[in-house]
Amino acid sequence: MEDVIKAYEIVKNYAHCTPVLTSKSVNAILKADIYFKCENFQKGGAFKFRGASNAVFSLTADDAKRGVVTHSSGNHAAGLALAASIRGIPSYIVMPENAAAIKKKAVEGYGGKITFCKPTLKDREDTLYQVQMRTGAVFIHAYDNIKVICGQGTASLELLDEYPDLDIVTVPVGGGGLLSGTLTYTKGFNDAIKVYGTEPLNADDAFRSLRDKTIYPSVNPNTIADGLRTSLCELTYTIIAAKCDGILTVTEEGIVEAMRIIWERMKILIEPSSAVPIAAMMEHPQYFAGKKVGTIISGGNVDLGDLPFKK
Repeated sequence: MEDVIKAYEIVKNYAHCTPVLTSKSVNAILKADIYFKCENFQKGGAFKFRGASNAVFSLTADDAKRGVVTHSSGNHAAGLALAASIRGIPSYIVMPENAAAIKKKAVEGYGGKITFCKPTLKDREDTLYQVQMRTGAVFIHAYDNIKVICGQGTASLELLDEYPDLDIVTVPVGGGGLLSGTLTYTKGFNDAIKVYGTEPLNADDAFRSLRDKTIYPSVNPNTIADGLRTSLCELTYTIIAAKCDGILTVTEEGIVEAMRIIWERMKILIEPSSAVPIAAMMEHPQYFAGKKVGTIISGGNVDLGDLPFKK
């Protein structure tokens, strides 16, 4: 918890303190009092800027001048490129060829130098190694980095500063950086608050990893929630296994329906990954009925030319 507080001293200088919104109509649908921490309004359009800025501005001057490098399908790439541009250092981003067009544009807009690769973890890692050897840049992993995790935890710090009496906090889980940071701060703040990770049934590696007490890789997951297609690492698995109250899985149909509800009822754009915790409240109501629930809307980077809604 103290490490997240320390991270906040850095992050607050660069990231927005995003609003917490409520909706009576959504509360009526979900039969709970929901407090939405809207990281879709964050710089870069996602919570990832928090961890990226903590990592980038924690670098020594000697390390920073070498620039930073990462592999990412989108939001971490954009967050890191933006944080690097603010510090005035180069960023080198390895992206899979099938990354969402809007996320490619965001990285380019923030000055990131993109190298494309095949959409497999091995290709991403091999390409990153080549770029790192060529540039000497510092590798900032999207979640296997304690500075990044602590930066992500600052979203729950702000949420609980505003609403300290929550019963539950829910977040989406892909690689586990946001969930690990949320657990670290929330359980330190009040261990009685339940914290649930949520993920697509079609990408349920975190659920299975906690169930079987071993890390399963995410292998070619077929989910609309593109930000949640990554696997846990040893660091995030260890934190989640020790502190998390459970992982709840949801259907693809539930994700789309949850996304539609928030768009229509709250008039805000959220991306599919952000809709996963809302879908969990719809598909697992026994955990949430009558409770005060904080949920982190992880991002709002949506390709408006490829929306999932049908008439």
